[in-house]
Amino acid sequence: MAIIVSASLLSADTLKIGSELERIKAAGCGHVHFDVMDGVFVNNISFGIPVLKGVRKGTELPVDAHLMITRPGDYIDVFADAGADMISFHLEADCDPAAVLERIHERGKKAGIAIKPGTPAEEVFPYLHKADYVLEMTVEPGFGGQGFMTETLDKIKKIHEYITEKGLDTKIQVDGGINGETAALAAGAGAEILVAGSYLFRGDMSEAAAVLMNCLKH
Repeated sequence: MAIIVSASLLSADTLKIGSELERIKAAGCGHVHFDVMDGVFVNNISFGIPVLKGVRKGTELPVDAHLMITRPGDYIDVFADAGADMISFHLEADCDPAAVLERIHERGKKAGIAIKPGTPAEEVFPYLHKADYVLEMTVEPGFGGQGFMTETLDKIKKIHEYITEKGLDTKIQVDGGINGETAALAAGAGAEILVAGSYLFRGDMSEAAAVLMNCLKH
């Protein structure tokens, strides 16, 4: 199983976003993770459309927009037009999940559905056949730099077992507290896309990315 590393821009130096994007690519990361917070669905406020447009101009890597917002279905076209290649939204948000997944696909984008740590894995099962990936939050959404919640590992395993049992191609993405140790735990449970922020950006990104991509080999 090949591990894809998705670099979270929440931990980037926003004064040097262009060079940060270059560093992400040079390190071998597969995706750029773009967190969108509205101050309602989660307490924090983060990046919006103007920043996404700039990121789109600054990288050829797939840009993965993680919508931590209310009524995500109202904004799919906006984020698709701004350059997102992948769009995920929360099952817990005010929306019709099946309709939102369909709209993302209508726009030619990869569709993801995210769940918070406290949401039972079984609640996302009815939508996995429509999703390209499922995002299991391994911290409470809203802020970077939190510690990995080991209790989410059982949920990742349940989702992986369901995907395998049903013969689906849905990938499992995890986000929150990912480092060299927790990456191996998450990947061992079935995750294939690892979103990482501070672990990548605080030092030698190439070395950190290599650790994550090879976490199952150690």
